[in-house]
Amino acid sequence: MPPIDLGLGLGTSGLDDPAECTESVVTALEAGYRHVDTAQMYDNEAAVGEGIAAADVDRDEVVVATKIHPTNLAPDDVRETARESLDRLGLDRVDLLYVHWPTKAYDAEATLPVFDELRAEGVTDHVAVSNFTPDLLREARAILDSPIAAHQVECHPRFQQPELRELATEFDHHLVGYSPLAQGELLDDPTLGAVADRNDASPAVVALAWALARDVVPIPKATGDHVTENLAALDLELSEEDLDAIDGLAGGDRTIDPDDAAWNRN
Repeated sequence: MPPIDLGLGLGTSGLDDPAECTESVVTALEAGYRHVDTAQMYDNEAAVGEGIAAADVDRDEVVVATKIHPTNLAPDDVRETARESLDRLGLDRVDLLYVHWPTKAYDAEATLPVFDELRAEGVTDHVAVSNFTPDLLREARAILDSPIAAHQVECHPRFQQPELRELATEFDHHLVGYSPLAQGELLDDPTLGAVADRNDASPAVVALAWALARDVVPIPKATGDHVTENLAALDLELSEEDLDAIDGLAGGDRTIDPDDAAWNRN
């Protein structure tokens, strides 16, 4: 089993309004979410922290994840900005600390040992990576003393990441899927719509239930009623026929594809 339990999470990328972000975190936690994902890059760690503090949920019940900005991945910057993230969050530790993108200041041999150091010092309980290729993932495993607890990548029914899902099983870590609704592009998909109709559910809930059934931890961004609606995915058991139909959607494109991403390097 991976070294940490993860369930359906609340993604906060794009929650730029502090009050809305805080409200979404409070709503999510009080509705039953126990996993909240943020990042230095999102510029909302303080608002996320306010939501965690305001929610009527014990902090120790919540998996809190943040990520080090790619420009902050030189060793001294990792040390300094990880603690700044804790200050913004109002926490004495995070559960997951990610390398957000293996770009910019990232140097595997220099960067990764600092994540081991921060884990040993109690800044984070677990080390994680995001947007790594299979080769970079293997390299990180070889360098780190800590187990990799999670690998976060874009993953949804049109971009299913089969190789990284297989490696997550082989290496015994969670594959965390961001943009699990393809930034809303999935919501009008006719296949998902047909599965949704058969199951008296929304296409969004079907897409999240597919991820959970395929051992992917989805972290949809949500506000308002969508926060609680998404929780229905935890109780939706799709049939093998439905899952096979959704599997057949594979072959689409990424919705997040920076030019300097590791998979775009020659």
